[in-house]
Amino acid sequence: MHLKKLLFFLLLLSVGLSLHAQQKEPVDYADPLLGTSESRWMLNPGATMPFGMVQLSPDNQGDVWKSGYEYSLNNIGGFSHIHSWTMVGLSVMPTVGLLSTYRGAADAPTTGWTSGYRSRIDKSTEVATPGYYGITLMNGNIRTELTSTTRAGFFRFTYPEAHEEAHILLDLDIPGEAKTDILNAKITRISDTEIEGFSHQKWSWNEYTVHFVVRFNKPMKSFGGWNGNKVQKEIKEILGKGRVGAFADFKVKAGDVILMQTGISLVSIEQARLNLDTEMNPFNWSFDAVKLNARNVWNTMLSKIKVEGGTEVDKKKFYSNFYRSYVARTTWSDVNGKYVDVNEKIQQSNSPVYGSDALWNTFWNLNQLWGLVNPDITSNWAKSLIEIYRTGGWLPKGPAGIEYSGIMEASHEIPLIVGAYQKGIRDFDIETAYKAMLHQQTTNGVKTPENGFAGNRFFDSYMKLGYVPHEEGQVSNTLEYAYDDWCVAQFAKAIGKKDSYELFLKRAGNYKNVFDPETKYIRMKNRDGSWVKDWSPYCCTSFSGSGYLEGNAWQYSFFNPHDVQGIINLMGKDEFNNRLNEGFEKSVKYNFNAEGDQYDLVPVNHGNQPNMQAAWLFNYAGKPWLTQKWTREIMNKYYGSTPYHGWLGDEDEGQMGAWYVMAAMGLFETDGGVSAKPFYEIGSPIFNKITIALDDKYYSGKTFVIEAKNTSDANRYIQSAKLDGKDLTKPWFYHADLVDGGTLTLEMGATPNMKWGVKPTDAPPSMSPIKK
Repeated sequence: MHLKKLLFFLLLLSVGLSLHAQQKEPVDYADPLLGTSESRWMLNPGATMPFGMVQLSPDNQGDVWKSGYEYSLNNIGGFSHIHSWTMVGLSVMPTVGLLSTYRGAADAPTTGWTSGYRSRIDKSTEVATPGYYGITLMNGNIRTELTSTTRAGFFRFTYPEAHEEAHILLDLDIPGEAKTDILNAKITRISDTEIEGFSHQKWSWNEYTVHFVVRFNKPMKSFGGWNGNKVQKEIKEILGKGRVGAFADFKVKAGDVILMQTGISLVSIEQARLNLDTEMNPFNWSFDAVKLNARNVWNTMLSKIKVEGGTEVDKKKFYSNFYRSYVARTTWSDVNGKYVDVNEKIQQSNSPVYGSDALWNTFWNLNQLWGLVNPDITSNWAKSLIEIYRTGGWLPKGPAGIEYSGIMEASHEIPLIVGAYQKGIRDFDIETAYKAMLHQQTTNGVKTPENGFAGNRFFDSYMKLGYVPHEEGQVSNTLEYAYDDWCVAQFAKAIGKKDSYELFLKRAGNYKNVFDPETKYIRMKNRDGSWVKDWSPYCCTSFSGSGYLEGNAWQYSFFNPHDVQGIINLMGKDEFNNRLNEGFEKSVKYNFNAEGDQYDLVPVNHGNQPNMQAAWLFNYAGKPWLTQKWTREIMNKYYGSTPYHGWLGDEDEGQMGAWYVMAAMGLFETDGGVSAKPFYEIGSPIFNKITIALDDKYYSGKTFVIEAKNTSDANRYIQSAKLDGKDLTKPWFYHADLVDGGTLTLEMGATPNMKWGVKPTDAPPSMSPIKK
């Protein structure tokens, strides 16, 4: 009898847990703490909105590579507003007791207190969800909570104990990945509840001014500031350069709550105030309302893809990667469209203007996801890139702070724009886009006045010789330039520019100029046409100068997004398949990641951009089951579900995240979706059912469903496929067949079906025909 009762109780518990799991929404699976150990400045656990200007997050490191938030450190040195690539701004820190204006070293804190104002934290109190972060600081036991809108921040400080001296510090000297110099700054007390200021700062080519407005829900007791070692109290303003900051003092009783709201802008203090008033005033000082709004925005975004089946860990990885695909890049235009252009002039835009790290090879991740799930965002990115061309004369590679950074090589903003057009996302200035691409791909790049770089390096030689010679720069640039040429050719053909189409299509074959038929590798080539002799397939990773940009010959010999068949023809199908598979076998033990940027050592280095397409290439070479096998292995080994193991390499503003989302759905576009008729290659979905909500402004279908029957880690191989009820015998299908709605049904099993999708005619389209 007791056993029956126990079994009944366990059954009820199981049902209850199941119902609880079913009640979770997509936003509940996204974990901002995932992967925050050994992570970049842009990858943090803070409170932000999609492409937020304000990215409020805790910082606990110094001026070091991969600075920002390190999960394993049990202290915090401040909560800063900007976590964009190469950019920092306005750090906030609540303290009590003796005033300190120094942050203190990351490894210095003692129990509760530090050598500066840095505080230890109670790690068990740490909570991070999309749009919210909370922690208890042991210095004063201050519960510190953050939430935000796109351009404004909201802090809630709860004091469990009374303090005669409670300080809220505003520090402008912020340690980050890129050491920023403060050239000029001023912070002014406007009233008992409001502070405003600016910080004019610079790192390398990136010079910008962060303007801010700060307001409190209760009056300050006093205001002061510091410049260098000089601390001043009871003043109206502080100004200077270098180490500059201010403090607002309060007297608090036990249980008191201080609310603080902030708005920022790169344009002016007035614009910062406009951003703050426009985005925060509707919430009437309700922290919880702003937090709920952020949650709802994120949940709406993440709910565009609904997954069923799989494990709770699978869902956590899926939605956390989905979240990362929208969280790190930055909106730099204000609520009324004003922004500061590359010439430091104030401009007006009718759509968001974005800043980011490079769009280097985002055609293998972000472009695909945005174009499928958020065509409106793809449209905005295209408009932003064209706007920067309109005011600056060049398309930007990585427009951090709306500057020409010159990071990285080639002009892979082009495939984003062309891919948008090919998918029917055409609500941007098409003629200006064409002019911008034509200029980009026919003009040698230039240094900009602020010491950045616009356009393509070594491009004069590329246009004359058909390749980048070893004496000048990376041979790998040849491959990247040829791909962009092909993209321009596709755009020119689509809009009826026949002469340009023929010119750029011919140049798209330039990759052949650096393929050595004897070794069957992409080789470094001298200006006189001879091959560089001191060479091996795993040599010559380069970050500047000659060689292979952040890669090696093995990896770049498979880099040919628009013409995989062309490489198969040159290399031979058997050599292509054997070399590629052997590379995966060798890379498994490294979890497909080159530790410490040792790119020469690992063939398949998923932790960096140049061969993120590698696992999908078997679809082109008659062995699609190996695509199914190796995409699963990458998802299992490279990607994790904890703060210490999220992405082993450089997540790089959502690129690794977006790849995972696409791969987990079993979809990919090796050519970046730029073909006249874009198409998706098929891999191995990890969920039984995936429902993609389609944007009816751009796509006619309401939803597209992917059913992977019996899928599991063991059952990773496609046995058969149907598209809208009809047999699908090829490992790919057209984008048009997805966005008109319907269903892709895959029967999955534990044994590879070596007869499905293996015919030469089953391969996805390439520029070159199959060699007979």
